[in-house]
Amino acid sequence: MTELIPKGSIAEQVCTFLRVRSVEAYLVGGCVRDWLLGRASHDIDFAVAGDAVGLARQVADRMGGAFVLLDQERGTGRVVTRGEDGQRIFIDFARLQGDDIIADLSGRDFTVNAIAVAVADTKSLSHVIDLYGGRRDLRLGLVRAVSETAFQDDSLRTLRAVRIAAEMGANIEQETEELIRRAARLITNVSAERVRDELAKITALPGAAQSLRYLDELGLLTTVIPELETLKGVEQSEPHYLDVFEHSLETVRRLEEVIQALKGYQGESELSLISLLLSPFSRQISAHLSQPISGDRIRLTVLKLAALLHDLGKPATQSVDDEGGIHFYGHEREGAEMVGAILRRLRFGGSEVALAKTIVANHMRPCFLAGQEVVTRRAVYRFFRDAGEAGVDTLLLYLADHLATWGPNLRMARWRRRVEFVASMLADYYERHQKVISPPKLVNGHDLMDEFGLEEGPRIGELLEAVREAQVEGQVRTQEDALALVEGLLAQAISVDPKSL
Repeated sequence: MTELIPKGSIAEQVCTFLRVRSVEAYLVGGCVRDWLLGRASHDIDFAVAGDAVGLARQVADRMGGAFVLLDQERGTGRVVTRGEDGQRIFIDFARLQGDDIIADLSGRDFTVNAIAVAVADTKSLSHVIDLYGGRRDLRLGLVRAVSETAFQDDSLRTLRAVRIAAEMGANIEQETEELIRRAARLITNVSAERVRDELAKITALPGAAQSLRYLDELGLLTTVIPELETLKGVEQSEPHYLDVFEHSLETVRRLEEVIQALKGYQGESELSLISLLLSPFSRQISAHLSQPISGDRIRLTVLKLAALLHDLGKPATQSVDDEGGIHFYGHEREGAEMVGAILRRLRFGGSEVALAKTIVANHMRPCFLAGQEVVTRRAVYRFFRDAGEAGVDTLLLYLADHLATWGPNLRMARWRRRVEFVASMLADYYERHQKVISPPKLVNGHDLMDEFGLEEGPRIGELLEAVREAQVEGQVRTQEDALALVEGLLAQAISVDPKSL
């Protein structure tokens, strides 16, 4: 029979290490589940009779990995190393919870995770310890709680159930689903860091919009982010066809479609225009979105969260004009502050908070620019000056937002112009960066102070910015041009206000 553990894998190496030392230990949880499903696993869990923390230190030393103490009281330690593919692998060692492996498995979350294999014999699937029908539930595609108290024992499991179901392409068993609904409010008792990690993992998975909707149906989404409740039922003027909450979920779904379309032809649909017109930038965008931004979380995960939260400022800024038109003036600025507060509350990293805020604060600008008959180089420069690298993320959100806004009423000619606009903006960013986005410095603040006798202050920054904008438009090419421009601006200022210098 085929061996459970992949030959030559780090898991096999650790098992050999433990067997040589006659350690009573068991492979448990998600790694066993994944191997039974024929999937690779980068999270390897061992339940150990005895000193699990000390064992983790020994394995870290043996493998040249990093040791992390997770929980001294519960006897849990982690080894962080890398596999042959360069990906980080987490090897967790936890003291058995109870007198033996039987007691330990009885306290686990779901049947598909309550499967164990004794390290003493990992050669055959016939040695799998499966007391709760986990292998049966794997075949049926079900996530089932081990016990009725599973969610009282650890309320984070309510979120984890949705994440595991999404990972497996499975359904949550009906009685377990009801237990989650009853325990949904208990998630407020879980530390923000743990909630953050599960929410981020759910959002990172394909089909995030469906999972987020499921969280809402279970009463979890607005318990974790209460601000989303205020979006429900908030109507919008045409061309919107959904309320703000439904539009937000649809934007996440459309964002995933946009990103998928970048990878290749999407048939005779609106997405084929993205494949056709944005394909020259697919490699750069893929690398951009895959950038680690905090821990194991990547840029794409933050972009999806920004898509979910991008219209949070609408309820607070809603107004109705004399003709019944509904407006949300300034909702992007209001929303950016709200998003920052939410992500800080959930203990996301500072770089993640800054990225999400920048995306949300600027998400209306591409809409305004795309509506212009001519988009000047100065306008492009100012957009990327303010948004920085997040300008790329913001343009992708803009496409998704447009599709989510128009839905079945999408006008193809209008849509094509929007995709062409984004293609032009991306060309400026990736192909004409020094000309349009970040022109080389011709003068600095000291040059201006020396040349014109100016004092250090905000005026210096304003003049340097005027030089950069003139460079972008081709009006200034040399240092002499730059100094002449500044001289003219200063003369103009003096003519208006002699005391301006």
